[in-house]
Amino acid sequence: MKTLWKALCAAAMVGMTMVSARAEEKTITLGTMSWEDLTPITGITKKVLEDAGYTVKVVPFSEWGIAYAALTKGDVQLLASQTDYVAQDYWDKNKKRLEKISPVSHGLYQAIAVPQYVTVDSVEQLNENADKFGGKIVGIEPGSGLMRDAATVVKDYDLKLQLVEGSTAAMTAALKSAIDRNEWVAVTIWEPSWMMQKYPLKFLKDPKGIFPPPQSYYWIGQKGFSADYPHAREVVASVYVPLADITAINGAVSDGKSMDEAVKDWTDNHADLLKRWGNIKSE
Repeated sequence: MKTLWKALCAAAMVGMTMVSARAEEKTITLGTMSWEDLTPITGITKKVLEDAGYTVKVVPFSEWGIAYAALTKGDVQLLASQTDYVAQDYWDKNKKRLEKISPVSHGLYQAIAVPQYVTVDSVEQLNENADKFGGKIVGIEPGSGLMRDAATVVKDYDLKLQLVEGSTAAMTAALKSAIDRNEWVAVTIWEPSWMMQKYPLKFLKDPKGIFPPPQSYYWIGQKGFSADYPHAREVVASVYVPLADITAINGAVSDGKSMDEAVKDWTDNHADLLKRWGNIKSE
């Protein structure tokens, strides 16, 4: 009887372990940068995975280095990233331990922009108009790919304007203030951005091609994710969010909605599309 009892206990423990393993397989942790282009992508993918039966957690990061470290360690299982330029250094450093799952959007462009009423069309024209710009280019957070490329532009074009580090919020405030006063201002900015939608802006031409061409967004994961989560991989690979939709979601946020509300409005309005995305044979 004692032997039988031990066998039953062992079987029960195995059964509990298998149930636990199955439950774990239905939990996906997404990493995201707390930026206006990546947050909508993550929110929409979260909804699609949840509709497919997964429990989804989202972990926000403020720096690429921290995000990639979390992905390689397994603290998160998936991360949306631009691997070709913006985060290329981090991808190259870690790619042997990672894999690309699928493209999820395309068209990110980052450069220096000015209001459309400014009679300057190229970076090469900045020096001769430096005084009109107050001798500065208003930047964003130091350490970002955009600021890195902008610093290279200042050096390679021998610009007499100072690239001012700051924050996205400070840049936005400076941009709005200048446009309200019809003043000249040069800022580092990107597309998709609600600011490009709301304000009359134009990117300055970059004849030397220092700013990268339009970039793609990819879902990336730990190496082996596709083998361990074949169904989740197919679900994630079905998701594609056009750049204009990302911009519209952030436009709604700038008008007062929370990101969660704006993403929900988008998924509600695209319910039929989400159903077609979810038309994948289950494991």
